[in-house]
Amino acid sequence: MQATLEHMTIWGLISDASLLVKAVMLTLLLASLLSWYLIIQRGSVLKRTERQFDTFVQRFRGSAELTPLYRESLQQADGEGGVEPIFQAGFQAYSQLRQHGGNSAEVVLEGVERSLYVAISEQEIRLEKGLQFLATVGSVSPYIGLFGTVWGIMNSFLGLSQVQQATLSTVAPGIAEALIATAIGLFAAIPAVIAYNRFAARGQTLLTRYYAFGNELQARLHRQLHGVSSNLAVAA
Repeated sequence: MQATLEHMTIWGLISDASLLVKAVMLTLLLASLLSWYLIIQRGSVLKRTERQFDTFVQRFRGSAELTPLYRESLQQADGEGGVEPIFQAGFQAYSQLRQHGGNSAEVVLEGVERSLYVAISEQEIRLEKGLQFLATVGSVSPYIGLFGTVWGIMNSFLGLSQVQQATLSTVAPGIAEALIATAIGLFAAIPAVIAYNRFAARGQTLLTRYYAFGNELQARLHRQLHGVSSNLAVAA
């Protein structure tokens, strides 16, 4: 702690900090960088997913036949998830169960419902990807910074025992460098908490829309199935 009140700077205080406080600051800085990477990455993914959802639902509602849309969605699959895998899972289950003539309409629709539930659950996992890390950073970072602060202040007061006369210039650098650890902890935690709440809300909204789309697909397949059944009965 060789800094003086006249020459104290942020970088000087960090460089003069104890090894443990430096380790705390470095840990918090790395957590902050990873958080910002996730914030940018997840924000881009959610925005693209929301846009793809709106586009696909418009195509779904504007398609008279679902088979061409199913084939087209298979060709354009990008592996990033979204609403298309949900549609593919539901329509695939419908087509496979329809091929077995012994299956009743109720069995077919139950199979479609189970497939939709599994597909939506998989998309829910995708939507929650990275949120656990943001939640951890947001909840733990202030305490890590506080630990660095307590350690730095403790060293400052221990250093007072080695001088005959305590002055502000003796204590101030140690306290200042300790408080920097708390500031870095808050700098890492606040964006992570805001991003977590925002992404969690957007994810829940998308999940609700996925379930709504699943219900809409089931209703359409129900009408199609019973329409076919009725035509077969009339023809017989």
